Amino acid sequence: MSMPNPTAKAGGDGTTNHDNENNLARFKNADVIGHPAGMVFRQFASTFGSTCEGAGTAFMPYLLSTLDTLAWRYNVPEMAYPEALVPGLREIGSRAGLNLWGNVYPRGGFLHQTDDHKSGAVVAQRAGDIVTRRNQTHVYQPLLANARDGYWPVGALMETDASTGKWQALTPMLSNSCVVFPHSRTRVQAQRGDYAWALWRPYACCRRRGQVFLGSVDFN
Repeated sequence: MSMPNPTAKAGGDGTTNHDNENNLARFKNADVIGHPAGMVFRQFASTFGSTCEGAGTAFMPYLLSTLDTLAWRYNVPEMAYPEALVPGLREIGSRAGLNLWGNVYPRGGFLHQTDDHKSGAVVAQRAGDIVTRRNQTHVYQPLLANARDGYWPVGALMETDASTGKWQALTPMLSNSCVVFPHSRTRVQAQRGDYAWALWRPYACCRRRGQVFLGSVDFN
């Protein structure tokens, strides 16, 4: 959905992809679109009992990076944030474990990564990080629901924290399970550098049985 325009071009790599080149610099655009399967899934699951309403609306564009040129392409103002300047803050993976996929900040399309699949995953995490927070310095719509009695939506997405959301690969190869980044599963490379993931997030709710909700207790 995010088409190039005079201020925002398509993505690409920093070299000509010759075998003797170490291609590190990459740029990717990102779109966050309301998943059309959410409504279908809720209708299916409701036949087995109560289901919780999600935050997203099918096909709703929550973030189109080509409309967010200043922040997404030029990293303004996030290039000056502490998370972007201090190593170890808001990173996807571990330097000590030699499994660092990339940094969350600055939340734009540029990154340095030899593995294109990891690049796509980091960009997806950045886009998800933006839309699951309010009042960010980006052009977007928050993908969040408001809590109320008997309904507790999940909060901000955090990297490596499965309780805030998991990713299901859709293309270039559909996965039947969800993961958090980083992971050790097979990473299929997209020929044109295009990747898509579905972000699944937990919600808690209960049916109204009276006039006032008193509370709940979880037993694990």
